[in-house]
Amino acid sequence: MDFNELIKQTRGRRSLLQALGVAAVGISFGGLAACSKEGGKTLANGEEGKLNFYNWDTYIGETTLADFEEATGVAVTMDLFDSNDVLFAKFKAGNPGYDVIVPSNDFVERMSKADMLMPLDHSLIPNKKNIDAAYINVEYDLQRKFSMPYTWLALGIGYRKSKVSATPDSWKVLFDSPEYAGRMAWLSEAGDMFRLYGKYLGKSVNALTPADVATIERMMIKQKPNVKKFHEDDGQDLLLKGDVDVVLEYNGDIAQAMVEDDDIDFVIPKEGSQLNSDNLCIPKGAPHPKNAHAFINYILDANVDKHITETILYPTPNSAAKALMPDSYKNNPVIFPPADVLAKCEYARFNPELQPLYEEAFTRVRAA
Repeated sequence: MDFNELIKQTRGRRSLLQALGVAAVGISFGGLAACSKEGGKTLANGEEGKLNFYNWDTYIGETTLADFEEATGVAVTMDLFDSNDVLFAKFKAGNPGYDVIVPSNDFVERMSKADMLMPLDHSLIPNKKNIDAAYINVEYDLQRKFSMPYTWLALGIGYRKSKVSATPDSWKVLFDSPEYAGRMAWLSEAGDMFRLYGKYLGKSVNALTPADVATIERMMIKQKPNVKKFHEDDGQDLLLKGDVDVVLEYNGDIAQAMVEDDDIDFVIPKEGSQLNSDNLCIPKGAPHPKNAHAFINYILDANVDKHITETILYPTPNSAAKALMPDSYKNNPVIFPPADVLAKCEYARFNPELQPLYEEAFTRVRAA
């Protein structure tokens, strides 16, 4: 069966693992042995059999959590957030009870500097060995003190081919043109929006100034009447439903939609874009830190990550898992953009001076 056809058949409630006929066997999960498989009972590690997970939507394998419980006796409760701004706000007054969270790279940096993250015990995460070396000693978290990489991703424009006059290969389409008035959607995350406008203006995402923020705010307010919606991490669904024809979205989300509808495509604009990396972290004050380490280690298992990747279709930094994926994934230019395209893209750094300016200005834009 063709890989894309398999994905079509297994989206929604049907189990991808059942369709593949694969069981999660031979998985290393960090030595967590359960005395009982009932959540709330004491495990051999001394913790109750529970874990509270705060994750993005459509960002886990369809049976991953159930398989983890079956393997370890730890029952996972997963809540969802739709932007890093929401995630950060949730923890400003302290950890409300989560064990594992999934912040993007600049927010790993922001939250670690704000003393919101627990240093990881790498001895409890032996599956770290599966991560590509390029993703280990990263600038936003040297030697992975606070995080383990989950995915990486690129921002670009998802679009319906039958509804555009030409490939929308410039940010101008979304940021500075009435061509698709009422048929476009923006992200609802302040920092990403301002940095991408900076790319459109020929600047590095890490070289904006307060004056640039003011200029971009004026441009956003001018363009806002043409924007139908500030979407909450569901741009692919807006395209699939026909609510919009062009949308600012992540490559993996649009790759998911392309499997369902061949009239949908994705492009990284010619000006370049921003890259993100989403990461598994343990917030300070986690009620089940040993279970959290075991869960992170489980996610990094090659077979487990393979099954997650088959569902979410994001680029994985897990080289052992990627090696198990079919060529239709490894050679997909939406999931893995060509080198010349990536050369124009950058990872964003957390900027403590500009972040509040982004948020305040974006609040004014949305209220305008």
